[in-house]
This record gives sequence, structure tokens and C-alpha cells, in this order.
Amino acid sequence: MFAEAAAAFGLLASSARLRIVWALAQGESDVTGLAERVGGALPAVSQHLTKLKLAGLVRSRREGRRQVYFVDDPEVVTVVRLMLGQLTDRATRPPARPA
Repeated sequence: MFAEAAAAFGLLASSARLRIVWALAQGESDVTGLAERVGGALPAVSQHLTKLKLAGLVRSRREGRRQVYFVDDPEVVTVVRLMLGQLTDRATRPPARPA
């Protein structure tokens, strides 16, 4: 269980993959649309999606000739939102005064 969690966090340690999961949390997309949304090169986004899919963090379905990707597990989205929200709060908080 801990090894699987560490592997999933390891995949999300990549800023590119984290951006992809974040973008998919906002709505499903094909690889072309996703590359545009995250500002990545199409081959790189495709490779990241393959890794995320193998880890079970994203899934896909075929729509005609397109593969549409989505985050299947709302818990994954929750973890990503919590982390990004925490970092955003920390960045906007005024600096602490020395005691």
C-alpha cells in the first residue's frame, strides 16, 4: 500500500504531470487539447499521459478516432487540489513576524 502511494506521488512529483492531472481535473480532453492547455509539446504530453495511465491516475476512452483522457478517481483530484490550495495559501499569506 505504501509503495503504491509512493509511486503515485513520485509520478506527481513532475510538474508537467501535475499540470496534466490538474488540467484533467477541470475537464476531460484529448492529447492535442491537453497539450494546448498545459503548454506542452504533443509528444511529451502523450508520454506523460501514458505513464499516468499505467499508474491508474488517469483513464481514457475512444471517441471516434480520438482518445479522450480523464481523471477517473476523485480522490486523486482531491489530493492535487489540497496540495495546490495549500501552496497558494502559503504564497499569499503575509510573512510571519518573529516572536
